[in-house]
Amino acid sequence: MMTIYDPGLKLNFRVPGSKTREPIRYSIGKNAGDMLLIGRSSAGVCAIFWDEDPALLQEQLSKAFPDVQCIRDDAELTQDLEQVVNLLEQRPLSQPLELDVGGTAFQQKVWQALCAIPTGETRSYREIAALLGRPEASRAVAGACAANLLAIAIPCHRVVRSDGALSGYRWGVARKRALLDQEERIAGLAAKQASVLSA
Repeated sequence: MMTIYDPGLKLNFRVPGSKTREPIRYSIGKNAGDMLLIGRSSAGVCAIFWDEDPALLQEQLSKAFPDVQCIRDDAELTQDLEQVVNLLEQRPLSQPLELDVGGTAFQQKVWQALCAIPTGETRSYREIAALLGRPEASRAVAGACAANLLAIAIPCHRVVRSDGALSGYRWGVARKRALLDQEERIAGLAAKQASVLSA
């Protein structure tokens, strides 16, 4: 397992292609009218899903980890859920959020590149592919974004088409637009504050 530290995040990358075999504990909470599910293995949060229906969230978790026992444990995961909500709302985290990240070797490279996109900015699928030395692999980058199980924490919402248009998002284009608008506002406020302080 390889570990990468990102501001507020600790990404534990599993050996590419390996799967979680241990039970996954999960919790479901509410945020701004949406339902949010987080799943946790012993290595960290391995799933963050959005939906309006708790039953559909549980279905997403079962599909993502078909051979693993999933146990609801709201009491134990209260802090993790709060941390994810803080991440979603761009509030400081009280401590680094540990993530358990699976995927193929290529997917993991894409996800690392996504984590390097600053808040308030976007990159195209083509730009990510070129950054990875695979300029012809735009579709494979899009596939890696679609396979991401960690909404918000691995920011696949920051990847757009070459013309800037929003393409599909696992949790809906409306949520993608809302996230980008929120991040753009926050980045703008931060830039304004920095300008005032340096004046």
